[in-house]
Amino acid sequence: MKKLLALAVFSAAALAAPAGWAAQPLLTPVELQARTGQPAAPRVIDIRDPASYAAQHIPGALNAPYARWRGPASNPGELPELPQLTALVQSLGLTPATHAVIVSTGADTTDFGAAARVYWTLKLLGLKELSILNGGMKAWSQAKLPLTTEVPQVTASQYAPALDTRLLATREDVGQHIRLSNAALVDSRPDAFYQGKVRAPAAKVSGTLPGAQQLDFNQWFVPGTTTFVDAATAKQIAAKVKREQGQDMVAFCNTGHWAATDWFGLSEVAGLPGVKLYAGSMVDWTQSKEPPLMANQPSRAEALAYDARQWWERKFR
Repeated sequence: MKKLLALAVFSAAALAAPAGWAAQPLLTPVELQARTGQPAAPRVIDIRDPASYAAQHIPGALNAPYARWRGPASNPGELPELPQLTALVQSLGLTPATHAVIVSTGADTTDFGAAARVYWTLKLLGLKELSILNGGMKAWSQAKLPLTTEVPQVTASQYAPALDTRLLATREDVGQHIRLSNAALVDSRPDAFYQGKVRAPAAKVSGTLPGAQQLDFNQWFVPGTTTFVDAATAKQIAAKVKREQGQDMVAFCNTGHWAATDWFGLSEVAGLPGVKLYAGSMVDWTQSKEPPLMANQPSRAEALAYDARQWWERKFR
């Protein structure tokens, strides 16, 4: 009986007092619900579009649509300017002491990249107490947990973030890694992109970075679901990437969306050190003034045929 009482007291304290409590990178709906209403409840950041948020959302959640965390149409993967991100973080009342939980739709595995990219951006801005709702709103709704249409009011913070550049790889960083072969470059895209058979609309060239290893972002999910795998499985997936001791690891894709999932799995769930995200990814790389170094490039005839097909589909569909 004493052991049961002690366990109950410990569990209640763990829920009520986050001092010294480290946020877990993934929370189930039940775990998030257990913390809602506590003295230091998490700040839930709903990154769905405004209409979906307005229809129904988790009680207490604030809306900050994913598009606000992204760059321009020429390359959505570019990091927005720091003043823009600062204003967004302050409007949400966030500080390094806030436990922020990011919630996306949970509609499919690609959707998870939105939550992972916002998580990475907040960590880049100096926030450490971060979680993602595993399975997103889809999992929350399936668990039949409370929903509301009420929009909460929060006091803006005065937090002035500075970028933690240890998490970010620039075009110049990647070029240096390629020249010196001193980092593990991880292509998060599906095979057709990695093999140069297709490319993102804003990318000028097909193919991948020289020496890149492929780690398709879809591997991080329980088969047939949008549920991110547990830590033990994540470590098995992460072990597929080979790197020399002491090297950095750089995840990239087309616009830093799918790669955010790889970054999250490698860094936050598998716990690997030195993992960076190339935010602009292949769109940024191929838009450089100088011809970019590439691997798995199609022949000129194949590239011309691909461009012709793309033009035809845009014009007549």
